[in-house]
Amino acid sequence: MIPQEIIRRKRDGDELDATDIRSFIAALAAGRLSEGQIGAFAMAVWFKGMSRAEIVALTLAMADSGDRLQWADIDRPIADKHSTGGVGDNVSLMLAPIAAACGLAVPMISGRGLGHTGGTLDKLESIPGYMITPDADLFHRVVKEAGCAIIGQTGTLAPADGRLYAVRDVTATVDSIPLITASILSKKLAAGLETLVLDVKVGNGAFMADRGQAEILAQSLVEVANGAGVKTSALITDMNQPLADSAGNAVEMRNCLDFLVGRKADTRLETVVLAFAAEMLVKSGVAASSDEAERMARQALSSGKAAEVFARMVSMLGGPADLIENPDRYLARAPVAKPVPAARSGWLGACDARGIGVSVIDLGGGRRHPADRIDHRVGFSELLPLGTRVNAGEPIALVHAADDAAAERAVAALAAHYRITEERPELTPVIAGLL
Repeated sequence: MIPQEIIRRKRDGDELDATDIRSFIAALAAGRLSEGQIGAFAMAVWFKGMSRAEIVALTLAMADSGDRLQWADIDRPIADKHSTGGVGDNVSLMLAPIAAACGLAVPMISGRGLGHTGGTLDKLESIPGYMITPDADLFHRVVKEAGCAIIGQTGTLAPADGRLYAVRDVTATVDSIPLITASILSKKLAAGLETLVLDVKVGNGAFMADRGQAEILAQSLVEVANGAGVKTSALITDMNQPLADSAGNAVEMRNCLDFLVGRKADTRLETVVLAFAAEMLVKSGVAASSDEAERMARQALSSGKAAEVFARMVSMLGGPADLIENPDRYLARAPVAKPVPAARSGWLGACDARGIGVSVIDLGGGRRHPADRIDHRVGFSELLPLGTRVNAGEPIALVHAADDAAAERAVAALAAHYRITEERPELTPVIAGLL
């Protein structure tokens, strides 16, 4: 196998056969390809696309590049959820313990921030001691005893995807349907899932800004996953504004803890979390209907059982046992906090969600290069939702920054990302469709 020949053929629009794809991915996993070759392959796929057969071959090759997990000794349905990435999207952090509290086993393999979007692992690393890459035995034990475990890819689980994922982040090849499909599903197939629910984001803060493209991606994911034997569905959700009222790492972890103890009810975030919990429970056969499943999820929250599951997971993976009770003891705060004043009176009519994600990176809360260190303290909190009436000078968000200069830049940037209108806007439903 000559890597540059495979790259050339894809660059020229040829269809690659499964043998060539498998050979290329095996070389990637073994470290025999340079970052330049990986980036060139990703760019060729971005421009020329892939057939369904090529996507299936790429997904299976990446899933088979390492170990496949087995859950024969767990008598619960094995289920998971994955998001295509958004801003202020911390659904997984609450959804996993809710689903586990309702009777599912959730071995959640998550990723770091990609492009302008936040990463579940980066948020979890805000917690002192939390191990995002435990060994296989500990991962298995946490899933079995706590009900869920949210971790990153280990060196033995879809290792080819781990390297490709990092290169895509810095080569403007994130928003490729074949690469997104293979990246997501290779990890899920390797995790030994029975059921999978996908959150495909659409809007100016998503990788798919166009509804039609989001539906194409959702269809690709659902067809490939079901074809591989995993019962899969997809919800298309709105990403024209941050989903939570926070965007960053530690600030989103605080948001998660607030949610689990009941301080984020009646929000867009709650709507999405409960919808995915219901879909997971119905797909897995634990609930007979969406209404029954939502009642189960709400009970898991109100009873405190979901919070207990989350606390047990964090403790078993090396974090503090009393994180929920004492978040200020463990989640670091940025030294500077400044409000973002509304430029004028009116309605928050629209925002540039992607721009908000980029502003988090500018604060130091994301990466420009794979090896960059993240400042987990920085970001935005108290973001007001679109459709809120504000007066001139009233805070629409709070900036958390490492110093005054960074805070001032972020205040100006965030204010510019919002449009204040004289008339109340018509808002897009947060859940746009189901496939």
